[in-house]
Amino acid sequence: MREPRNVKKENMNVNPWKDQRVLIVGMARSGIALAQLLCREGAKVTVNDMKAAESFGDKLDALKELPIEFRMGENGLDALKEKDLLVISPGVPIDAPIVKAAREAEIPVSGELEIASRIIKGSMVAVTGTNGKTTTVSLLGAIFKEAGKICHVAGNIGYPLSAAAMESRVEDAVVAEVSSFQLETTDTFHPLSAAVLNVTEDHLNRHGTMEVYTGLKRHIFDAQDETNYAVLNYEDEACRAMAKGLKAKVLFFSRLHEVDQGAFIRDGQMIMRLGNEEKVICKIDEIKIPGPHNQENALAAAAIAYSRGVPAPVIRHAMRTFAGVEHRIEFVRELEGVRYINDSKGTNTDSTIKAVQSMKAPTAIILGGYDKHVSFAPLAEEIKKTPLIQNCVLIGATADQIEGALRETGYTAIHRAATLEEAVLTCRSLTEPGGNVLFSPACASFDMFEDYEQRGRIFKEIVNQLK
Repeated sequence: MREPRNVKKENMNVNPWKDQRVLIVGMARSGIALAQLLCREGAKVTVNDMKAAESFGDKLDALKELPIEFRMGENGLDALKEKDLLVISPGVPIDAPIVKAAREAEIPVSGELEIASRIIKGSMVAVTGTNGKTTTVSLLGAIFKEAGKICHVAGNIGYPLSAAAMESRVEDAVVAEVSSFQLETTDTFHPLSAAVLNVTEDHLNRHGTMEVYTGLKRHIFDAQDETNYAVLNYEDEACRAMAKGLKAKVLFFSRLHEVDQGAFIRDGQMIMRLGNEEKVICKIDEIKIPGPHNQENALAAAAIAYSRGVPAPVIRHAMRTFAGVEHRIEFVRELEGVRYINDSKGTNTDSTIKAVQSMKAPTAIILGGYDKHVSFAPLAEEIKKTPLIQNCVLIGATADQIEGALRETGYTAIHRAATLEEAVLTCRSLTEPGGNVLFSPACASFDMFEDYEQRGRIFKEIVNQLK
């Protein structure tokens, strides 16, 4: 991103945002928080969204007392005139007409993550990857709090980094969950330690190819220098390849191999090796969050925290006490001997494969949702070879695609439901005492719900209302 006009780089005491004419497009949580932050910094802010203001209910109330120009219910092209900076929300594609118009007019284009990271106080680390981000950043938040820090866990997790920027102090810790959508509009984003957890097929409806998607994930390291740390999954080929050419010091994490520098498992213990020093963090069976995939998340969190100077005993205590996050293999209730599990955070096939692998009893699974143009073949193969998955109930826009992939493998225990409530009732009728009902859609939620959080809450409401 180019500097906003009229900013003199050589004078670091100048507030670069004061009097800058900024158009923010997209009034989701991050756009609203950024508008507040830039107003505080003295910018002249205009906000825009294709949806009319009335459709936001009371969500825009926080902006009404601020000196903001509202251009709601329009495409924003007229509002772009004579602006110094365009900031797009993660939901606005990088090839959208307003972005093209800004570039033709030589108006810099940026994102909320980039702007907030340049204003935020505190020591920042960041995590990206296809799966495991929310669990890993939440665990890191618990570790830093255990270390006595005020910690702001922000970004793609639902609490905007701009909100953290308005609250953080120099002595605080900041943990940012970062998506590929956000990384499309970063330039100077510079976490002191950053991790890519894994890269599997996802968001190809937005990014087009795996090469583009993988490149965006690697972009999290591009502004780092020799004093920083890049944390990578040794078992993920795409992640391992990212180490080549990085300026930062590389730490790997691995469940299966002993790495030269980083976190690994040996003789049932998590080991951290940094420089010439090797420390035992904890026993693997002390990690409270279940499943092999969470061992990987814990290894990544340990590597980041240890690279930032958190002592091994502090990390150990957090590993023993951190119970996980909402909507990720979350136990809801047991009714008539059947356990109901909310994995609404399972928004892609790889995430749902991990949920399937974590099941220890006969299971009926609810699958389906918004189409992100990915293949369901790997998930179908995993379900076919996992005898515990005894029934699949399909909902949403991708139901036909998932059914086709399942039938290709020879799996036939397939059922359809028009709504999530009908799917839960179908699973209830199919599941014997001692079994599980797993809601892990393997898809985004936008065909039927606002987001995976709303989808997960509704699932829990349906389950808790069962008599």
